[in-house]
Amino acid sequence: MPSLSKFVPVGSAGSIALLGALTFFWGANWPFMKIALSEIPVWWFRTLCLFVGGGGLMLIAWLSGQPVRVCRTEIPALLLCTLFNVIGWHLCTGYGVSLMPAGRAVIIAYTMPVWASIMSSYVLHEPLTRNKIISLILGVCGLAALIGPDFIALGTAPIGAALMLGAAVSFAAGTVAFKRPQWSAPVTVLVGWQLLLGGIPIFVGAVIIEDPFDFTTVSSAGLYALAYVLAFPMIFCQWAYFKSVRMFPASLVAISTLGIPLVGTYSSALILGESVGVRELTALLLICSALGTVLLLPALKKKS
Repeated sequence: MPSLSKFVPVGSAGSIALLGALTFFWGANWPFMKIALSEIPVWWFRTLCLFVGGGGLMLIAWLSGQPVRVCRTEIPALLLCTLFNVIGWHLCTGYGVSLMPAGRAVIIAYTMPVWASIMSSYVLHEPLTRNKIISLILGVCGLAALIGPDFIALGTAPIGAALMLGAAVSFAAGTVAFKRPQWSAPVTVLVGWQLLLGGIPIFVGAVIIEDPFDFTTVSSAGLYALAYVLAFPMIFCQWAYFKSVRMFPASLVAISTLGIPLVGTYSSALILGESVGVRELTALLLICSALGTVLLLPALKKKS
């Protein structure tokens, strides 16, 4: 069975397009997710996303000739990663994006690399450099600019913002947990198993917490939004991200990460009619600066 890498040659214009497509499709995910969640309960929505995404990734691994089994000794670490990367992230983002504008939600969500950088200093004993400290300060300032007035108002938006921040911290913890083991299984298989395993307790939660949901009642707009989320963020983007990590230097993948909040903010304005004001632009600038400080500057210094 031929490897999927043959379809995207390394170093070609196609590989550059893959990185651009990753940024665009993952960023545009947020308004489509908000549309789908306006009609589909969070737990059922996430159950479908995780099972379809995990199944799709396992199919990609099988088509690529990769072994889909995980070593028994790696299962505890895999379950820990599933707790943070899947259950924590997907539940918090599912509820969070339904309680606040999608453009703001994506900005908060992609503070994740900042928190992961700080956590890695303690868990992985990586040095807490000046760049990391500066990035943390910039990230906190960005969050304050975006959600500070909402906390004063004590409306529903602070709850959404707190959930999105929880999602970012959970994903950061999962990222650090994923770095610790010396995995023997391919990354695509590991991510696929995380999605499938995480889908089991979320499915149980859907059965217990929510009433049975009839997907035939979803409008055409909701179905189109759901199809987008399943096909692109949950399958294509998951595969494309880890494919990009193997094809590009880490600094270029970081550039892709920096573009996602930008695409998410402006696609939400275009699709949902959300306003992009001074607060959003200020927060976006500060958080992108935070991510650039901790991700891009070290890579540029090494290159020079």
